[in-house]
Amino acid sequence: MAEGRRIGLLGWILIGFVVGVPFGIFFKDASISMSWMGDLFLRLLKMLIVPLVFFSLVTGTASISDPVKLGRVGVKIMVLYLATTAIAVTIGLIVAAILNPAAGMKLAPVAGFKAPTVPALKEVLLNLVPTNPFDSLAKGDILPVIAFAMFFGVAAALAGDKGKAIVGAIEAAAEAMYKLTTIIMWYAPLGVFSLIATTVAKQGPQVLLPFINLILTCYLAYFLHVALIYTSIVKFLAKVNPFKFFKGAFEIMMMAFVTRSSNATLPVTMRVSEEKLGLPRNLISFTLPLGATVNMDGTAIYQGIAALFIAAIYNVPLGFTQYLMIILLATLASIGTAGVPGAGLIMLAMVLQGVGLPLEGVGLIAGIDVILDMGRTCLNVTGDVACTTAVAYSEGEFSPQTINNL
Repeated sequence: MAEGRRIGLLGWILIGFVVGVPFGIFFKDASISMSWMGDLFLRLLKMLIVPLVFFSLVTGTASISDPVKLGRVGVKIMVLYLATTAIAVTIGLIVAAILNPAAGMKLAPVAGFKAPTVPALKEVLLNLVPTNPFDSLAKGDILPVIAFAMFFGVAAALAGDKGKAIVGAIEAAAEAMYKLTTIIMWYAPLGVFSLIATTVAKQGPQVLLPFINLILTCYLAYFLHVALIYTSIVKFLAKVNPFKFFKGAFEIMMMAFVTRSSNATLPVTMRVSEEKLGLPRNLISFTLPLGATVNMDGTAIYQGIAALFIAAIYNVPLGFTQYLMIILLATLASIGTAGVPGAGLIMLAMVLQGVGLPLEGVGLIAGIDVILDMGRTCLNVTGDVACTTAVAYSEGEFSPQTINNL
């Protein structure tokens, strides 16, 4: 028992991950039959999402009682989110153009694949505002929940003394959710073990071989974005040692990689950001839930690379205008499809449609999407924390020494 405490939670999570890979290879049937343990872990995390987002965002918005400051923080974080997303898809296009991951491949689309319906822009905008907030809460529609929580938090702050009672109660509820997150995380090592073992068992090495160039291209672009963009953000905009930052955020990155869900990782992201990185709760309660739904740098890289890959497979030449269109569409789609189930798939369909590529091309990479999704989700969540750290420093609410001393 004492040894377990010395290893620590992150150590046990790493052990679960490392052991899960060979277990999935050598004990395929057992791994698949134990998949319910990973599913349970995901359900526990998803159980936290809606109440945590609502309670934390209301308290975060209400605590920034100055409307000018709230607007300033909102503008800063959105500029960073959009800028990094645009840069991400550009990096993806450059890396794909140089490496040409589709070289020598001539494949047929996956049988039976049907491209998803792309929502109209006005529909996306209208869906941001819930007609029934309780219905959105019950369904787990995160973006409408965020919109309502922000409106409610601002209204509670403007209500003055009468609003303090409800804010106090919601703050207590948010604190309870943070404690519940801590409790659930002690199941994480077993959940991580089951998730990675099941993934390896189901996918197997055979599904990777025909697409190894595409996988390597995506992960190289992911790495470059971290090394060039996130390192620059934390070093120059937050005055933080990048190595210390990534060390402190490693638990977040690992959880995002395994769960493949920014929303499911959100409870861990918020806990580690406050407890280990020293970011202020009032600010992360606003920026991190927003980032989990609209900031998708990893997904943007994937859009660019996938578009060029599909264009090469179908022998469709792309000009400079099409490249610019891919950058624009992938950046806007990261916000426009945030509240839609299967957002990554719909984002890619939007990009392909916008540049005149066959929508059926999405089915070409369906078999390895889970492998690509691990890396892009890890990048998505890391970007949320990096941008939030920069904004916190700019607002004078964060000391770089907290991370530099890790």
